[in-house]
Amino acid sequence: MELEALVLVVLTVCGVLLAVEAAPPPILTTGYYAKSCPKFEQIVQDTTTNKQIVSPTTAAAALRLFFHDCFVGGCDASVLVSSTPFNKAERDADINRSLPGDGFDVVVRAKAALELACPGVVSCSDILAEATRNLVVMTGGPFYTVKLGRKDSLTSRAANVDGHLPLPNMAMNQIIGIFQSKGFFISEMVALVGAHTIGFSHCKEFSTILYNFSRAMDSDPGYYPEFAKSLKNACADYHKNPTLSVFNDVMTPNKFDNMYYSNIQKGLGLLASDHGMSSDLRTRPFVELYSRDQNAFFKAFGSAMEKMSVVGVKSGGAGEVRRRCDAFNN
Repeated sequence: MELEALVLVVLTVCGVLLAVEAAPPPILTTGYYAKSCPKFEQIVQDTTTNKQIVSPTTAAAALRLFFHDCFVGGCDASVLVSSTPFNKAERDADINRSLPGDGFDVVVRAKAALELACPGVVSCSDILAEATRNLVVMTGGPFYTVKLGRKDSLTSRAANVDGHLPLPNMAMNQIIGIFQSKGFFISEMVALVGAHTIGFSHCKEFSTILYNFSRAMDSDPGYYPEFAKSLKNACADYHKNPTLSVFNDVMTPNKFDNMYYSNIQKGLGLLASDHGMSSDLRTRPFVELYSRDQNAFFKAFGSAMEKMSVVGVKSGGAGEVRRRCDAFNN
């Protein structure tokens, strides 16, 4: 009997452990705030509309912020947390120091309005996800579904960022590897990078391929020669002024369209990764597809954004609804 009891205990414990390990991912729904905060959608919509009108760079800023959040530990607003004397947070990692302030500001504004309407209910991670979608649509991009119910992270550490985000000077193998590690196919990766159809890049991010590229040539041959000359003029003082920047899409910089893909095929891409994506045999077919078919790009982008928006989401005790988006509750 003692042996039978011991076996029963062991099996019970193992069953509990297996249940914990096999726990289903958080269930997100589009109507998550229908009862607890019925004005959620309208408040976020009003905030994003007003912010984008005043600061047209907000859409690109929010997109980049959302991407940097989701690819490091999941879509949990960990990138919004400010550093303290005791913790260097994600937003102060080297790659995140150039994240534009407008992305943070639109979330802070929406959170302030939502705390007045329904205090302690709406997470910062849900606000960022919803605001990003609204801003994509405002600039001419596709509407896609945003499911809600995320919790905000309980940690944010700059040390966790390295290796999770692609750098503009990385080889295409490395960039593809990062996206694949997050569960994305190459077609989805190329679609997500199409977010470069809006926004800008700082000159320092592509200076190594614009100046002194090699002993044989000054600039990367991936640049259209006249475009390289124009960039050199625009970025001439980037050493003295590190804030100097250039639109990612020089043709339609404020419109979310498929012009980015046409540009990089013509040598009008800013970054080394742009040049690599237009020439690599694995990515080029999708660059060509999205360049000639905007509907295909919009469909792929919307689907990839829906997929990215649920990466590593937190629920229950694994997260919280922050009172302030830049600080943990405790």
